Amino acid sequence: MAEVTVQETIASTPERLYELVSDVTRMGEWSPETTGCRWLGGATGPSAGARFKGTNRRGWRRWSTTCTVVEADPGRKFAFDVTSGPVKISSWSYEFAPTGDGCKVTETWVDRRPGWMPKVATVVMGVRDQAEHNRVGMEKTLAALRQVAEGAPV
Repeated sequence: MAEVTVQETIASTPERLYELVSDVTRMGEWSPETTGCRWLGGATGPSAGARFKGTNRRGWRRWSTTCTVVEADPGRKFAFDVTSGPVKISSWSYEFAPTGDGCKVTETWVDRRPGWMPKVATVVMGVRDQAEHNRVGMEKTLAALRQVAEGAPV
């Protein structure tokens, strides 16, 4: 099971960064792959068990997934699991730790796909090395989040 972690120090508070990241309807503002998210089943915000649909694009390829919030601890951690139908795809988390000059944000992705799926995913997504692809995307995501949180244009 592959796992990737990236970090970025942002001149903001853990509470503000949690507020931004856990508002999944804004994810398309900083993610290079996610085009949007919307809450499902009457959910209106982050809480354990809340579900949302994420839509994604890479070039001409488009897909969507269903996500379930597994941890929503304001100012500390926001985490969710991703599925495609009944298949577990991944787990994502964002952890927030105050520093002397702001907040360290740690984003982690854990690949939870069954053994046969990476071969299919290579064709569907056009990505051979999912871990490296996600590392680059996560670095871009946190850099864009920093720009938004610090008030700079993205």
